[in-house]
Amino acid sequence: MTTRILICDDSALARKQMARALPQGLQASISFAVDGKEALEKLRNHEAELLFLDLNMPGMDGYQVLEQIRNEDLPVMTIVVSGDIQTEARERVRKLGAIDFIKKPTETSTVVGLLVDYGVYRPGDIEDAALQDASLRSTGSSTPEISVSLNDYLQEISNVAMGRSSDLLARLLRVFVKQPIPKVAFLANSELHMAISSVGDSDTYSAVCQGFTGAGIAGEALLLFADASFKDMAEMLHYENLEGEAVNVEVLMDMSSILFGAFLKGIGDQLDLKLGLGHPTVLGQHRQITELLDHHSAREEQLLCIEICYTLENRDIECDMLILLTEDSVPFLEDRLQYLVD
Repeated sequence: MTTRILICDDSALARKQMARALPQGLQASISFAVDGKEALEKLRNHEAELLFLDLNMPGMDGYQVLEQIRNEDLPVMTIVVSGDIQTEARERVRKLGAIDFIKKPTETSTVVGLLVDYGVYRPGDIEDAALQDASLRSTGSSTPEISVSLNDYLQEISNVAMGRSSDLLARLLRVFVKQPIPKVAFLANSELHMAISSVGDSDTYSAVCQGFTGAGIAGEALLLFADASFKDMAEMLHYENLEGEAVNVEVLMDMSSILFGAFLKGIGDQLDLKLGLGHPTVLGQHRQITELLDHHSAREEQLLCIEICYTLENRDIECDMLILLTEDSVPFLEDRLQYLVD
């Protein structure tokens, strides 16, 4: 009997990639859940023996799903599939009962290797059975159709790239970086301040920007760092002096180097292109967000905006990163999406 498999991920692209990574002989046994709540409902109804579980989801995240599976003693083997590659994340999911961890984007060889190791799949056996059984032969080669939008595509590749930058930050600072869900939206330049969801009216920020270009793509990365976080971050970076304008600029430059470099390389690797980076520039210090984004407001162009808010666990440190892609980048991104989903 074929093992029934449940793939739980809020990203349509991630669900599609995970399904494609499974051996052909297992395709007929796949079902999907778009969030943790739906996954638990299917598991309580005994609809799956093997769960591929994302960590970073709205509402109930993967950690909460694992806790509930353990609390209810639900009979399922769980393999976590995540862009969050921090060592601490791997350790936490194992303690919660996950049998293994796969990093995104998924690779068929890795998935097949795990399925063989855990006795779920033996190459050839299911395919041979399908040749002898008409019912299996008629259904064994198809998977449910999944539609992927450009926003979903950008959110998922941003999620993977964010995992890389968070992992670098976590290793350098010896902290755990909470993984937000990247937000993707088309915005006019004058509306950019609306993308920053975590900012209060009284907050002041300092900002650094860095342009980037590649074959068919161009944009700008902005790091918005809360002024109240400078001293704590300087301490974590082991600076001798913890306060002063020179230290604040140094913090901005160091943080932008860490986050921009890892994130943009992660994006470039997934798009199969090398991104060239310009020189970082301080946009301003100790200002409100609307003032820091003034240099964009005079342009009429629409931007494709990706927002990520980095939060360090048990630390009162806050910074937002915006990746602003030009309108001219959209055709290239749509082509890459079409290539992935075909």
